[in-house]
Amino acid sequence: MNQEILFISDLHLALEKPEITRRFLDFLKNRAPRAAAVYILGDLFDTWIGDDDPTPPTHKIRKQLKQLTASGMPVFLQPGNRDFLLGKQFCLDTGVTLLDDYVVIDLHGTPTLLTHGDLLCSDDLPYQAFRIKSHTPEWQQSVLSKPLLLRLLVARWYRIRSYFHKRKKSQSIMDVNQDTVIKVMHEHQTLRLIHGHTHRPNIHNFEINGHSAQRFVLPAWSKDAGGLLCWNSKGYQLESI
Repeated sequence: MNQEILFISDLHLALEKPEITRRFLDFLKNRAPRAAAVYILGDLFDTWIGDDDPTPPTHKIRKQLKQLTASGMPVFLQPGNRDFLLGKQFCLDTGVTLLDDYVVIDLHGTPTLLTHGDLLCSDDLPYQAFRIKSHTPEWQQSVLSKPLLLRLLVARWYRIRSYFHKRKKSQSIMDVNQDTVIKVMHEHQTLRLIHGHTHRPNIHNFEINGHSAQRFVLPAWSKDAGGLLCWNSKGYQLESI
């Protein structure tokens, strides 16, 4: 029985990134079926303006995800800062299970905390303020009630604005705050954390109250390569896609 658990994040799928879409579809067809479960920890899509958006390549992705989950493969998706409007219809169309912002799983006997990672970047105060506002039911209902074309135009404008805002921010502000990491891990009583968001793949070793702890940062996918974290009963390995 296969015990491999796969973790990916930050694919940022979009019409203008066909190489990443092809790589992800190949992953769903050939690599994912050989595992026991797949976890997508946020920003699967570069933008998500509602489950009613038919813009390519969403149809192909929904179809391939549905084929995978219909085969009995559990696929879990944690919304990120780009696709937090993913909703019930997407889950019905694909068979994936949406996860909360923080989830603790039993990863081969070790409690492991999963999150996208944006909540850990607590030094970025303007973003955290926007996140609070954008996750309220009132804000989301207001956005989703707008015509699809208007949402498409606004999303494109937000992406351009986000690009220029990031250029003005320091690298340290856009990374996680270590004190926040320790606080969150302590609250969830875990010594292992897996997340994405920062696009800074690495394995960080540190201590929490005298106990050894680890933080695994997943890689973002690009037109040239992607990556995943594979965990089985013997340990973990990083795979290039």
